[in-house]
Amino acid sequence: MDGVERLKIERIEPFLVDRWLLIRVYTDADLVGTGEAGLWAHQKMVYEAIRELNRYFVGKDPRLIEHHWQAVSRNTHFMGSVLSAALSAIDIALWDLLGKSVNLPVYQLLGGKCRDKVRVFATVRGETVEQLAESAENQVKDGFTALRVTPFFRDAALQTPTKVVKTAVEMVQAIRDAIGYDVDLGVELHRRLTPAVAILLAKQLEPYRLLFYEDPVGPESVEALAYVAAHVNIPICAGERKYNIQQFQELLPYVSYIRPDVTLAGGITHCKKIAALAEASFVGVLPHLMGGPVNTPAQVQLDAAIPNYVLHEAGVLRPPYTEIVDEPITMERGYMLLPNRPGIGVEIQEDALEKYPYRPSEIREALHEDGSIAEK
Repeated sequence: MDGVERLKIERIEPFLVDRWLLIRVYTDADLVGTGEAGLWAHQKMVYEAIRELNRYFVGKDPRLIEHHWQAVSRNTHFMGSVLSAALSAIDIALWDLLGKSVNLPVYQLLGGKCRDKVRVFATVRGETVEQLAESAENQVKDGFTALRVTPFFRDAALQTPTKVVKTAVEMVQAIRDAIGYDVDLGVELHRRLTPAVAILLAKQLEPYRLLFYEDPVGPESVEALAYVAAHVNIPICAGERKYNIQQFQELLPYVSYIRPDVTLAGGITHCKKIAALAEASFVGVLPHLMGGPVNTPAQVQLDAAIPNYVLHEAGVLRPPYTEIVDEPITMERGYMLLPNRPGIGVEIQEDALEKYPYRPSEIREALHEDGSIAEK
């Protein structure tokens, strides 16, 4: 449909599927928008928030995207990650509807594409150092020019800080020995380290020329991150748990890359602003991407339209992801190709959703040897 004069939202329907929360925004013009929320550990809370937001959105013109974003986010003094995830899902769906209403991909509505394809990194996997090295070699053979590794085995919480550092260095060294120095390599720390251990490990990893040192400490203290940044010589990457532009602004003096998630940090509307804020400080955008089958195509639309995009995960391109949407993103030797369909480029196959019942995230303790709680 090329150009729709009248368009109103009839209802917003959330779907709990596997570990994901997908949404559909139905209109009176036979156009349906698709979105996803990214607070994967608390999706039922977000589900209820989306149902509540129906009371505002029903009857509204979905094309007034910025207006709706401001109305919802400024309605009370209370936002938080649950409401931000709900608003992100709806925002993505509204951009999808806008693209469909004018028969254009979303990236065209954001100012046009800055690139023809989106470079991504592969995750190095394995239970031993040897398996990690083999995995890295295979990913490079498949065409990836960037890799990421999480240098902890499952018992990391039981190890002493010295053992954690030793094990991580052995893993990174084995990967570098396998792939050489023509391939970018990043390390994901999953916020598990104290500032002291993060600094100690970074000093040991400096010879391996890492592209990024991701989330070395927890996100709750910018001061702790600043302390680490002042003592290491590896580019720091952080922000996947942040959900508004003010939180990202606080990170900019201490990082080389930020990690907004389009399904958590306010959708396409807000993440475009976050990217522009980072651009002004010469900070790259390395988006977080750990959602379901809508997260990836929505993020790729934004990747295409921002000049300071760097990398993100290659994502999962196999069932059930590929069964839930009609035309999954296409990969080509370390790159995701831009879809040219209207909107975000995918449609949810609603008849496939019931095959994948919701799997809630359970709280499981991660314990140090003395019984105290460790960071997961």
